[in-house]
Amino acid sequence: MAKSNGAKSETSAQEPAVASNTEDAVTVQDSPEPVEDAQDIDEILNSLKALLSSVEKLQKVRQEVGDIKPLIQRMLDGELLAGEELEQLKGGVSGLVRLVRAYSDHQAALAKAQPARNLLDEILK
Repeated sequence: MAKSNGAKSETSAQEPAVASNTEDAVTVQDSPEPVEDAQDIDEILNSLKALLSSVEKLQKVRQEVGDIKPLIQRMLDGELLAGEELEQLKGGVSGLVRLVRAYSDHQAALAKAQPARNLLDEILK
């Protein structure tokens, strides 16, 4: 009898442990995953705004630079440019510096805004 009582107490001691583990698992599964806290969401939204701003700046600089590629190619081929073409080339080359900066800013903003993908996937389900 002592052995069977020991077995029963082991079984009854194990059952509540199993039940509590099951309840914990159910509780975790039933509760939705916590959404990022408000500060993280604000940071993500601000990074999206910064990305949008960098895209706008990049597009603006691209338009300002214009179609400078043919002039640069002609210059690199050794052709001498004069007059209006030379002035356009000077403005285009200085615009290229701004374009490179804007492109770099855009890449940094793009990298910083990547966490927004997960948040948007979660919210827009």
